[in-house]
Amino acid sequence: MIYPIVKFGNPVLDKLAEQVTVFDEELKKLIDDMFESMYAARGVGLAAPQIGISRRIAVIDVTFKEDPDAKLVLINPEIIHKEGRHSQSEGCLSIPDFRENVSRAKVATVRAQDLTGQVFEKTADDLLARAFQHETDHLNGKLYISHISALKRDLIKRKIRKLVKAGEW
Repeated sequence: MIYPIVKFGNPVLDKLAEQVTVFDEELKKLIDDMFESMYAARGVGLAAPQIGISRRIAVIDVTFKEDPDAKLVLINPEIIHKEGRHSQSEGCLSIPDFRENVSRAKVATVRAQDLTGQVFEKTADDLLARAFQHETDHLNGKLYISHISALKRDLIKRKIRKLVKAGEW
């Protein structure tokens, strides 16, 4: 099932997502649906709040279906180590058609659980490290625009308000 992507302005994007404690078939189905929804929206990462579900789940595939082994499921993730800095253009499925340069750690290590509840750690750099940080932010009620200047953030919010008024958001 393809879920619609929740857009900026929806309160689910602003709150801390709930821990996952049950690892069952329902969770597996939700994760399959999340991958399907992410691919349909042409994204490389998706957090459950972005489809209106306040649970600590994120799916990532920075190869966008090119490498089946690159599909990652992060349940209850936390970033446990960061190093270096790297600035790069970043977008978000919940803020479509807007991109800004965002400075994030170049290398990040995430600790999370897999579909069965097993805890694992994974260290990544570049785009995958950025995805770890971006999706974990979503689960903590933060969007990438919280990492840009107040001036740029206000400009984006003003443009979105105009789109809302025009019925285009």
